[in-house]
Amino acid sequence: MASGAAFITDAPVDNQGLGQAFSPTDTIAAGLASCMLTIMGIKAKDLEVDLKGAKANVTKHMAAEPRRISKIDIQFYMPKDIAAKHQIVLERAAKSCPVHYSLHPDIEKVIVFHW
Repeated sequence: MASGAAFITDAPVDNQGLGQAFSPTDTIAAGLASCMLTIMGIKAKDLEVDLKGAKANVTKHMAAEPRRISKIDIQFYMPKDIAAKHQIVLERAAKSCPVHYSLHPDIEKVIVFHW
């Protein structure tokens, strides 16, 4: 990666790991939320909107056969003072992030914005 940053991963406890760090599938789910927030941040700058304090809670669900991500739930908690017209633009921007487009269509994505 261009940043030179590194992070530690571990297999989950139910798949021969110690569960002491993000699993590779955790990073995918977190990457989706991160990508969506990043794209919203870029759009917010264009709109002169402040997203300070925005956060996301992510829950990943696994299927057994074959072992894979079956569903990603993301709850976005956004600043309360964003105009409704900007909320619509920001939500559309979020759903256009590259990670969203890169995930297999069989992965169910439940994305909720709390404004």
